[in-house]
Amino acid sequence: MSKPLSLMIQGTHSDAGKSVITTAFCRIFAQDGHRTAPFKSQNMALNSYVTIDGKEIGRAQGVQAEAAGVEATTDMNPILIKPSRENDAQIVVHGKPFQNMNAFDYRKSFYEMGRGLIKGSLAALYEQYDCVVIEGAGSPAEVNLNDREIVNMSVARMANAPVILVGDIEKGGVFASLVGTLQLLEEEDRERIIGVIINKFRGDISLLKSGLDWFEEYSGKRVLGVIPYLPGLNIEAEDSVVLQRYSTRRDETKGLDIAVIQYPMISNFTDIDPFFAEEDCSVRFVTTASQLGQPDLIILPGSKNTIEDLLFLKATGLFEKLQKSEAVIVGICGGYQMLGVSVSDPEAVETPHETEAGLGLLPVETVMDIEKTTVRSQGIATFRGKEFAIKGYEIHMGRSSSSERIPFMETGVGLTDGATSSDERIIGTYFHGLLHNDEFRSALLNSIRKVKQQEEQTEIIRYNDLKEKSFDTLADHVRKHVDLAAIYKEMERYSGPRMPV
Repeated sequence: MSKPLSLMIQGTHSDAGKSVITTAFCRIFAQDGHRTAPFKSQNMALNSYVTIDGKEIGRAQGVQAEAAGVEATTDMNPILIKPSRENDAQIVVHGKPFQNMNAFDYRKSFYEMGRGLIKGSLAALYEQYDCVVIEGAGSPAEVNLNDREIVNMSVARMANAPVILVGDIEKGGVFASLVGTLQLLEEEDRERIIGVIINKFRGDISLLKSGLDWFEEYSGKRVLGVIPYLPGLNIEAEDSVVLQRYSTRRDETKGLDIAVIQYPMISNFTDIDPFFAEEDCSVRFVTTASQLGQPDLIILPGSKNTIEDLLFLKATGLFEKLQKSEAVIVGICGGYQMLGVSVSDPEAVETPHETEAGLGLLPVETVMDIEKTTVRSQGIATFRGKEFAIKGYEIHMGRSSSSERIPFMETGVGLTDGATSSDERIIGTYFHGLLHNDEFRSALLNSIRKVKQQEEQTEIIRYNDLKEKSFDTLADHVRKHVDLAAIYKEMERYSGPRMPV
């Protein structure tokens, strides 16, 4: 019995483009008629995704499943690591919190359990799909970690998958990165690499040819593709390292100024992605009081540690600035909790700080709960006299309540979510994905345009349509610039008799 086709994407370093390349191949193989699943054994990220059965996985694997046209499951990311404080993280196993661990204890005591989880998930995917695209993490050449790693070459061996190594030419030194990575691998693992892809190329490809020829002769590995930089994709990022690329300054050519507060433990910042598709919206990320200025809209995104991030707001002077701001303010999840009167953590779920005063902009009090809420949700929000059907997802440890609050939306008979000020200038909700609801986002922005005496936009941007188009654009772009026939040939070579995982 043959096992499904498989392919693993590894990188010379973090942010080499592994997630995007994996997403592209998920779409390509699905377009070619293969029932395809993404897989990442262990993911460290604060941007997460809720599966249809209310489980939490890395956001990249959820997006990759969308690209493949399949429903995401926890087998696609059985282990999720969510940093909560320095040297401390919440370990999520098959979508549910397992326990908090530091890096040393995780490496020492979780290794065997992790290997078992990974083997089981790979076996399950091989039973359900005929193609599995596997993403690595960081670099396979971390020699200090390789004796107990469970995310790169050890997974390639379990899956008996061919590996493509991705290098990012934008950062410089791509040939050194590729050659150095290859030389630091064990011979068995080096042989498993079927070739390399050079990512994010800009300029005249002919000027790179001599380097490509040298690399192939020196390393004995094929260059399977050079992928030109592709801007403007509406595909969600996962790693917070991408925040370094976002501007802290306003684009003065655009009519609306949107400030996103970037605290240290920011999570699910992809909530603001739809604003990038709005032509008159300047989106900037703010970390200091001096950067805030006078924006039209302020977003307080999610947080993996609400109290610690509240302390950050106070230390930077942002806390007082937010209290005095006249902007429209929307708080999502942890951001909603910060808008309230207080946040308490009596069980030390996230922090040893027991209670911290919130911004006091909404009359709610939050108490952290040991039980984590992870669910896809829907409700009816009322804003500016109109009702909006809202779909989203919840990932939070706390519960917020008050007899004085004005609920933001109804979520069922006698059930509500969030809170809003009487003038609807301050909005708080637990619903991640709120701003992906196109009609509501359009109404929110038009209310701000109206106050500024700017022309209201009648055409509603359909963000999910843009995302689907981006999947196709990405797949077509990668298909054009890689030797897909050679990749398929190697995948078929590795798909011989099924091997035990």
